[in-house]
Amino acid sequence: MKRENIRFKSQGLECAGWYYKAGNNGKSPCVVLGHGFGGVKEARLDVYAEAFAKAGYNALAFDYRHFGESEGEPRQILDIKKQHQDWHAAIAFARTQEGVDPGKIILWGSSFAGGHVIPVAIKDGKIAAVISQVPNLDGLATARTNGVVHALKLSLAAGRDMLRSVRGKNPYYIPITGEPGDLAAMTAPGARDAVEKLFPDDFEPNENVAARIILHAPLYSPGKLAHKMAMPWLIQAAEHDAVTPVKPAFKAAAKAPKSKLITYKCGHFDVYLAPLFEQVIQDQVTFLKNNVY
Repeated sequence: MKRENIRFKSQGLECAGWYYKAGNNGKSPCVVLGHGFGGVKEARLDVYAEAFAKAGYNALAFDYRHFGESEGEPRQILDIKKQHQDWHAAIAFARTQEGVDPGKIILWGSSFAGGHVIPVAIKDGKIAAVISQVPNLDGLATARTNGVVHALKLSLAAGRDMLRSVRGKNPYYIPITGEPGDLAAMTAPGARDAVEKLFPDDFEPNENVAARIILHAPLYSPGKLAHKMAMPWLIQAAEHDAVTPVKPAFKAAAKAPKSKLITYKCGHFDVYLAPLFEQVIQDQVTFLKNNVY
């Protein structure tokens, strides 16, 4: 599928993205895709977007400010409020594209963004459907996966980063993924190797994040808003998820009037890769065909 490099403004700064136009004529829905914790579009968002375009949907994948090809200094700052703003800017941009039906915008978020799409969709009020893949829905539940000792180490790193910020110094960074026992945001067994498989061989990702997000992530539980999700909502959860636990997904699905929950016997990162990826994306396309067109 052909893709177009695009840029749009969010709070005065440019976000970079890719736009895939559906192959059919006339106006079609558009899927807006955003990545998870510290992720960028090169981590297989292109594969999802291509699949949607082949199925007849326009698709727009983007990088948050401070990440990837988007503007924003210092780099690798994960700010929840800013990322919500970037989502709204991406949606507004998508609605202006030729061939897009502005009344049929679909949000697709994975992991951390699988939670973002909930408050964003609610605030927008006109979203046609939402897909949350292995979503972060309960900040405390996610934080508990690290264990008490590791959580304390991360909190100390976050405090150090905040102090540097107050003093006007460069951020204190920690790795996004690491091996069990490492000082990293995600240390589930196999997480580091799995994330490396998401990127093309010729792409070198920035694998760090400013540690300050560790102070905010446990307080971020977008699943609590599930009862306000009035649009069709697909939740895809991994039964053996050691990053974003599965129980909050069951709770959220039970509260949302138009939710559909699909679980897979796998870990957090297995949904992105073969052999499970084909089933996951097919379930997403089927959901859209049944609920959008």
